Amino acid sequence: MSTDQLMGLITGVFFGFLLQKGRVLRFEKQVGAMLLKDMTIFKFMLSAILVGMVGILFLSDIDIIKLSHKPMNAGAVLIGGALFGAGWAIMGFCPGTSIGALGEGRWHAVFAIIGMVAGAALYAEMYPFFKSTVLAWKDFGKIGLPEAIGLSHWIIAPFFWAGVIALFFGFEKNGL
Repeated sequence: MSTDQLMGLITGVFFGFLLQKGRVLRFEKQVGAMLLKDMTIFKFMLSAILVGMVGILFLSDIDIIKLSHKPMNAGAVLIGGALFGAGWAIMGFCPGTSIGALGEGRWHAVFAIIGMVAGAALYAEMYPFFKSTVLAWKDFGKIGLPEAIGLSHWIIAPFFWAGVIALFFGFEKNGL
């Protein structure tokens, strides 16, 4: 096992531990998120995004990592987002929480995992068709928000942080 693989495994186990401790693997939390009645999952993920964003931007600025944007393709985002949301709503798990739930011994998560693997295999088989249809819709190229609006990521990040923190206060004020 390479050092990168070992670090990935350690990071994954630690993240799974945090998912479990944050109780975001619970079915009632998943359903609450889908019904917009329990923001625990959103608060958990937004907190991870805030911290990760600063770390990734810093590591990129000092050339330890290189950012590699995926193409911003309207068709892929719309169809993929709809399929992801439908799968989450039907199964009550997203990819990370399904693995975490299985780790907790909730065997019904296996069906979500099988569905994800089958969906990935189906996508791979149908890729030539998708390339000429859905993926041929509007493609904005490999851009991020800073490139799209022409501002430094260090100008955008504080605004994102402020927006998320305001959202957190709103969630708390409304008992979510």
